[in-house]
Amino acid sequence: METKKDITDLTDIQKMVDTFYGTVREDELLGPIFNNLIQHRWPEHLGKMYRFWDTILLDSHTYHGAPFHPHATMPVNGLHFDRWVQLFRATVNGLFAGPKADEACWRGEKMAQMFLSKIEYYQGQPPLR
Repeated sequence: METKKDITDLTDIQKMVDTFYGTVREDELLGPIFNNLIQHRWPEHLGKMYRFWDTILLDSHTYHGAPFHPHATMPVNGLHFDRWVQLFRATVNGLFAGPKADEACWRGEKMAQMFLSKIEYYQGQPPLR
């Protein structure tokens, strides 16, 4: 049986992100939303996700931006976020094991909770005049 290693470098981050978004793109619930919004810009999106997770997990400080803003108007609800977390955890745990892998799952879950809360808040507000 193969022993899984922990997330330790950018190559691991790229493997995690590529595997995860490959699954998302094919997912019956999430795929249509992501593919419609991202369209032909997948390489750009994946590059941004490499920098985001490299910064979050490995303190590289290569990501600069506001991660929530692009998600604010996405047509999603709790079902979508539950599926996102399920796929993210399955990806990370399928590829890696160790403290950084555990942190990735924890951070992904917390981020999903925060994004869902903010989206629900914004969707519940009347339009600005």
